Amino acid sequence: MTDHLHIARQVIAEEAAALNALADALGVGFEDTVTTILAAPGRVIVSGIGKSGHIGRKIAATLASTGTPAQFVHPAEASHGDLGMVTKDDVVLAVSNSGEAPELAHLVAYTRRFSIPLIALSSRADSTLGRQADIRVNIPQLGEACGTGTVPTTSTTMCLAVGDALAIALMRARDFTPENFRDFHPGGSLGAQLLPVRDLMHKGDAVPMVRNDTAMSDVLLVISQKGFGVAAVIDADERLIGVISDGDLRRHMVGLLDRTAVEVMTKNPRTIGPNMLAEEAVAQMAGQITCLFVVDPDAQIPSVVGVLHIHDCLRAGVV
Repeated sequence: MTDHLHIARQVIAEEAAALNALADALGVGFEDTVTTILAAPGRVIVSGIGKSGHIGRKIAATLASTGTPAQFVHPAEASHGDLGMVTKDDVVLAVSNSGEAPELAHLVAYTRRFSIPLIALSSRADSTLGRQADIRVNIPQLGEACGTGTVPTTSTTMCLAVGDALAIALMRARDFTPENFRDFHPGGSLGAQLLPVRDLMHKGDAVPMVRNDTAMSDVLLVISQKGFGVAAVIDADERLIGVISDGDLRRHMVGLLDRTAVEVMTKNPRTIGPNMLAEEAVAQMAGQITCLFVVDPDAQIPSVVGVLHIHDCLRAGVV
């Protein structure tokens, strides 16, 4: 093993151990933080300087994207007018490993002046920030992974993990759903994967459907006209009872035109619901399946409401 690889593994092991220690150390401060944020009518204002500032930006972004309104305010800019962004309805989360960052002084004083809840994310409960805060979320005082105690590594990893834990705890408390998440992430592959089937499926006259007693000569016309290579077979009550695919056609090639749809179809076909995520629908198409019919399970009669082709998902960026 090279020295470089040995060092890398050692750093990761030390940070993993720190995260385990952090999980055991979290307590009432974290509980109070979640309760306070849930009760606040405003936003979570996150602030920090240096590496703590970078972590703070990520925490604010994660909170905002998971249903908790949040904004990062740079402490230096706060001292030059951005304190006006902070209201009495907000909660301030200050990130500082030492709790002694002088750049946070004006922001801390502002929260004390206007009785704005102040949460300290720090390794020192007895620091200036810790003493001023209403709530303290303490991370364990462990050495940095650099070995010299000078490079923020273990401490920033723990702060980042606390931010993630806070976002997920709040998300679940708010019953934040994948659909809500998609509303905040409409772009890119993540947004595509969170698209519901109803946004991609074909509806109405575009759906290839035939009655169970339809002659196969007419079924072939429907399959050809609609262009999906399949047809849904429904009964008199418009319930889906089967699907005819090219595989069914090959298996019944002899005497095909003398048969009806119900004689050729595959019974009990796999279906999806309109609210299923597109990513889940693609997983259902594993193997040779290229099309799935969409059935609304909540309807009084679970009839076909659409059809989804794998190409629709690929065009949308779902992989």
